[in-house]
Amino acid sequence: MKLSHVSLTARDGAALSNFYRRVFGVVDLRPPRQLSPSVAGRGNGLAGVDIRSVWLGLPDDPGPFLEILEYATGPDQGMPAVNAPGFGHLAFEVPDLEAACRSVLEAGGRMQGEVVDFGPPGAPCLIVYVRDPEGNVLELEQPFRPDPPAP
Repeated sequence: MKLSHVSLTARDGAALSNFYRRVFGVVDLRPPRQLSPSVAGRGNGLAGVDIRSVWLGLPDDPGPFLEILEYATGPDQGMPAVNAPGFGHLAFEVPDLEAACRSVLEAGGRMQGEVVDFGPPGAPCLIVYVRDPEGNVLELEQPFRPDPPAP
């Protein structure tokens, strides 16, 4: 068994997809698709639902992908709380936490918390929670990378 993908429901699927492309360098795994209302509705229990689907993957990583769905209609539930039951956050390992935070802010996201060190003594692992432009919570992680040994 393996994790296939993580799905986010977006208010504006094109804009949210562009955020993830710009900030994390994800790439399209296939062209965006309009899902068949009859098939999608049978699968998710919402009869006649109109959904646009985008699949995004990290370059050079065949692992799970990010699916962004935009429903033509749906409830607006506002900003998700960090501690609400259910989906918590997406976590991305980044080489430079400061640069990643700048990219998030420049692309319309916002800070949720402040940078903290979760690593053991001598091996810092910096993390921070941010939000994408639609309010989804993201954790950015910069793990300790020891300097390579001198030749």
